[in-house]
Amino acid sequence: MIPIQQLSRQTGITVRTLRYYDQIGLLIPSAKTEGNHRLYSEKQLMKLQQIQFLKGLGFSLQEISEMLSNPDWNWTLSLKNQLAYVKQEQEKLRQMESTLRGVLHSMVLEGETSMEVMQKLIQLSGKNHAIKQGFRQHMFEEREMELLQQLPNMNRDDPDSLEWIALVGQLNRHKDSSPDSPVIQRIVRRMDEKRIEQFGDEASFVNKLWDIRRSPEQSAQMSMYPMDKELLDLLEQAYDTYLSAMDDPEDRSC
Repeated sequence: MIPIQQLSRQTGITVRTLRYYDQIGLLIPSAKTEGNHRLYSEKQLMKLQQIQFLKGLGFSLQEISEMLSNPDWNWTLSLKNQLAYVKQEQEKLRQMESTLRGVLHSMVLEGETSMEVMQKLIQLSGKNHAIKQGFRQHMFEEREMELLQQLPNMNRDDPDSLEWIALVGQLNRHKDSSPDSPVIQRIVRRMDEKRIEQFGDEASFVNKLWDIRRSPEQSAQMSMYPMDKELLDLLEQAYDTYLSAMDDPEDRSC
């Protein structure tokens, strides 16, 4: 027979937990000493291992009690149901991870996280996927739909998304600067390099995206992260300045 203290050391399960299992009838000791200390048999040690295994699979103590006490228990059905439940929980965790990443990235873009920023993310998360997909199919050709997959996403941590978020964050931190200032022009230059790297000569696609971005209603339908009009104006003016400088070989000092 195994005393409760020894069983606790052997299995890593606390004495308190073992007492609780006894209380609810899940694992009743085989006997007790004269001093009322619980004693367990090898059979009960095996049952305790089964309990911990099933608990590790996510089953509740009530479910485990029913499973171990019913010789006709449908194990296949139980395990399939538990697998389905675990997959649902995994999806919830993935969505939670994605949202948390979006909040952290918003701090990079906005410089801080406030309830106003959180409200932007809440609006994005509430967008109906079917409506968003329908709008995209209406606005873009089939070939362009593939290019949309390359757009930066606030909830992803791929290198391209992270760099775009950082660039917009830099632009936001210098939004009081002049469009032709060196710091703004450096940011815009890198943005244009990223545009070429990702979209090459797809000018019509990029122009279409920019028109959508400039429209609060359409950018919302696309589930684009909301950006202030002032920041979009600065970007547009800075880009026009950048293109003018590119056309003028004597004015490329930025």
